[in-house]
Amino acid sequence: MSESKQKTRSSLAVNYSSTGSSVKSNELGMRAMQERAYAMRGEQYLLIKSPPASGKSRALMFIALDKLNKQGVRQAIIAVPEKSIGSSFADEPLSEFGFYYDWSVEPRWNLCNAPGEDGSKVKSVQSFLESDDKVLVCTHATFRFAVERFGVEVLDNRLIAIDEFHHVSADDNNVLGSQLQELIARDKAHIAAMTGSYFRGDAVPVLLPEDEAKFETVTYTYYEQLNGYEHLKTLDLGYYFYRGAYADDILKVLDPTEKTIVHIPNVNSRESMGDKIKEVEHIIHELGEWQGVDPTTGFHLVRTSAGNILRIADLVDDDASKRNKVAAALKAPQVKTDRDYVDIIIALGMAKEGFDWVWCEHALTIGYRSSLTEIVQIIGRATRDANGKVRARFTNLIAEPDASDEAVTDAVNDTLKAISASLLMEQVLAPRFNFTPKQTDSGPKEGYDYGERGYQKDETNLGYDPKTGQFDIEIKGITEPKTPQGKRICQEDLNEVIAAFVQDNQTAERGFFDTELIPQELTQVRMGKIIKDKYPTLDPEDVEAVRQRAVAAINIVQQAKRAAQGENLGGDAGASNVGNSNSSEPKANTALLDGIRKLAMDVRELEVDWIDSINPFAQAYAIISKSMDEKSLRAMAEVITAKKQRIDIDEARELAKRAVQFKREHGRLPDLKSSDPWEQRMAQGIAVLAQLKAAQNNG
Repeated sequence: MSESKQKTRSSLAVNYSSTGSSVKSNELGMRAMQERAYAMRGEQYLLIKSPPASGKSRALMFIALDKLNKQGVRQAIIAVPEKSIGSSFADEPLSEFGFYYDWSVEPRWNLCNAPGEDGSKVKSVQSFLESDDKVLVCTHATFRFAVERFGVEVLDNRLIAIDEFHHVSADDNNVLGSQLQELIARDKAHIAAMTGSYFRGDAVPVLLPEDEAKFETVTYTYYEQLNGYEHLKTLDLGYYFYRGAYADDILKVLDPTEKTIVHIPNVNSRESMGDKIKEVEHIIHELGEWQGVDPTTGFHLVRTSAGNILRIADLVDDDASKRNKVAAALKAPQVKTDRDYVDIIIALGMAKEGFDWVWCEHALTIGYRSSLTEIVQIIGRATRDANGKVRARFTNLIAEPDASDEAVTDAVNDTLKAISASLLMEQVLAPRFNFTPKQTDSGPKEGYDYGERGYQKDETNLGYDPKTGQFDIEIKGITEPKTPQGKRICQEDLNEVIAAFVQDNQTAERGFFDTELIPQELTQVRMGKIIKDKYPTLDPEDVEAVRQRAVAAINIVQQAKRAAQGENLGGDAGASNVGNSNSSEPKANTALLDGIRKLAMDVRELEVDWIDSINPFAQAYAIISKSMDEKSLRAMAEVITAKKQRIDIDEARELAKRAVQFKREHGRLPDLKSSDPWEQRMAQGIAVLAQLKAAQNNG
């Protein structure tokens, strides 16, 4: 690898205000997210979307206690994905902090602490249901076995709380998902679902649209959570390309002075070096000279070149006696109070979901992760607030595609998916956007700051509410949703729509490497198709409203990064050229917030047509083209170019619909000879349909 070429890159740095609002409690002992969730306690079906460390477990306690004591609900069953997470629902003296009741779970009803397998605990569930006790905690598996044995009828008038709800799926083969559908159809139980990530690694939705419509959603964003911390001020997202063995490059991204969790690759992955034990040994060797093992904790002791002793927890070793000692040491009370108790944790399948180490400053993940949920969970390990911790970061160490490798196509797909996932995480971590049409009677909204110039009646305005961390953005020509489902998706599900968009292979491939791409083919045609597939019953006008907002959300973040670099986006905004940006790398310490504000200054007239004319992947491509070896970049382009497809029937139909809209606006159909590439493309779509119809008529 060339030392002269800078291979690391921070794709986004989000600065936060450290208001302290998300960690302060009200008179009932509730933090901001918990208070918001508690306000919805009367709902039968409640979905709580809130990031790690925001207090979902305690929010559930408040809600469950109200249902048990004031709403006539008989019992509460809390199901968690694995035993270790059951400790999150241990006894809590909530009345000491102002609440009306205390949270208590009889020891025999916390089945996560009970011996035996999940299947053998079903009788305990039956005994609980027949008792007068109020709360049971078990794993998802125990809950599934119990419902299979006794049916959903036994859960009537009970609260079923499902933690880490993204494990559920509407797929017929997902047992918990099928059981949930039965519960909703029977409509006699209360359901509270909680998740830090509503994304799945596949295309299957968590809930069917008709079932999800029955849930009231409480959304607390990553931005709200981090903006309301006391100490943490900046979160960096970045990726780093390497060639050869990752362990040889690891010290270029692993800073021994930072508290770090290193997630090594799965043994079957392309990035694995073939022996996980030797990989850990190699990492330790790179960090310094091994001094032995602490007999109490099982941590490796390593002396660095600077003379410091690192305490390294190895969660990779399969030796049960060693790993159990280390795992137990990581649950000791000192973990929360002593910053120097442990310095680095090396893990394979552990230290992700439900793992709490507040001092973690760096989540370093080696290799591509197919699950967006897993990425969100891993980032969540570094986003805890702790005294003295002002900066945190997530780094994805990615193998460069090698043109000489037989598996170059798989490597290209993995690389694109990893970078596309980073685009999604930029959305997840950004402030919330509310998009409103610019109209003649539009005016300023209370609580929003419109910058030094204030609200401008004759321009599209961008306001920021520092209390909520939300932007209100006026856009000319944006469609308003008409139905309750359309409004809910626009308010709650834009990130889920963007997730489906960036995960779509054809979309990402063309967005990154199709030199003949017309951005509207992605922003209008592809995004529209993805939304229709995801929400098949959605009204066409609402599909357009959702599409416009999803495209606006992703492109405003991408263009804000450009604005933060000092690039002028004003005037005509270079609409046709934005997709081919060769911009320099953004400054890692530039706040996304400042970039969005500068974007508002540079582009005085935000219009749907301009936003649609931007390739959402262009900014990421400008970055990887400077971060990746030229030979690898060329190999990726060749693989994708070889797969280039002609217009298919679905795309042709969508183009034809856009052509009809074009005719309404211009009084004529699109022209194949037009100088406007998008008009040409719409005309090509009409031609494909005409050819197909002619072929059918000719038999």
